[in-house]
Amino acid sequence: MTRPAAPTQHLADLARLRRVRDRIDREYAQPLDVEALAYAVGMSGGHLHRQFRLAYGETPYAYLMTRRIERAMALLRRGDVSVTDACFTVGCGSLGTFSTRFAELVGMPPSVYRREAAGAAAGMPPCVAKQITRPIRNREAPPAQHN
Repeated sequence: MTRPAAPTQHLADLARLRRVRDRIDREYAQPLDVEALAYAVGMSGGHLHRQFRLAYGETPYAYLMTRRIERAMALLRRGDVSVTDACFTVGCGSLGTFSTRFAELVGMPPSVYRREAAGAAAGMPPCVAKQITRPIRNREAPPAQHN
């Protein structure tokens, strides 16, 4: 059995986790992997994975994909960007993985989202559109209801 970390160590770990999260937010379109993120803050990949999940409720990779999907949603709402272009612009290397994760988080495929969201967000300030269309994490999106 392990002892709980001292308060000072716990705060230091939280600061390192915030640095990782901030780097993901800044560099979401770049190739990022958990080992490189962990190395940059002096942690092992496994330790980062466990601690990040405890602190933020999801793994670093899931957080990265959520950020990418969020950015892709903003591009697709514009209506002038294809799903493929959005996928590669946000740093995803596989259209299939991107589409699957997009559907899990948003509740509909990116092509349907692009078609429906472009008109729905027309005239809405981008900051409001971003807030009300934020993707749902941890596969909580309700099934899409199409008429």
